[in-house]
Amino acid sequence: MNKKWLIAAVTAGMTITGSAGVYAGAKLEQIKAYLNHSIGVVVDGTPYWLKDGNGKTLSPITYEGITYLPVRSIADALKVPITYDAANYKVRIGSGAETGGATGTGAGTTTPPVESTVRPVNLPKDFPIPEDALIATTLDTDADGVKKVAFTYSTQETLETMGFVYSEYVRIKRLENASQTVSATTVKISGRLGGTSPLSITGKASTARPGFNIFTITFSES
Repeated sequence: MNKKWLIAAVTAGMTITGSAGVYAGAKLEQIKAYLNHSIGVVVDGTPYWLKDGNGKTLSPITYEGITYLPVRSIADALKVPITYDAANYKVRIGSGAETGGATGTGAGTTTPPVESTVRPVNLPKDFPIPEDALIATTLDTDADGVKKVAFTYSTQETLETMGFVYSEYVRIKRLENASQTVSATTVKISGRLGGTSPLSITGKASTARPGFNIFTITFSES
């Protein structure tokens, strides 16, 4: 595994966002394209700035005379649901996107969240997530100004490595009322960041994916 992200996380005071993903198995082809800063987007007569999940401004890409726009940002502008089905390498837009194309079998049936490389919007931007993480978000709300997040992710990073990263993160962020257990087989960290914001981190080996570990994160601003 590439440990550059880990080194950066510790030396930069845990500012990593984990926006770069690892696309093992995807059919990638390297091309030469250009960021086109001259093109603006207008939605219903109002200028619209393309953003990623962390609020970073994006620019259109021009390749062989064709301009490409980031699909998630455009879907957000048009208020169309979108998800990335990482297991099948499909972007699902519109009808069926909320459930990854799956359908229920009866009243009260729920569909597990689709895994993707997209960080929860309301997760603190400096909260470290490994580059290869596949994320399944179950809660990502900002109600009455209170941000709440709950999600799981799978990674090939070891429990010891992530345990060290999160131990450093909560130390820097002053985790109070803290409880910590970090070993080669388990990670359990809980408490209040800065004494006010509840945080829970648990990690264990995946039974469904040999060689992977599963982390569950819950966070609330207050």
